[in-house]
Amino acid sequence: MSLSNDVEKKETHIEKRSDPSAVQSTFIKYAAYVIIFFGIMYFIVKYILPKF
Repeated sequence: MSLSNDVEKKETHIEKRSDPSAVQSTFIKYAAYVIIFFGIMYFIVKYILPKF
């Protein structure tokens, strides 16, 4: 009796799926975060820091 005959081979196929709409919405979300961050930084540098 051979062990190689008794063992079942399990194959796993992994498919990389990318939903373009999810990628685009994530990009837009993080782009908005970056724009808001730089807007706040501009406000601080332009109006808050000169008062000190």
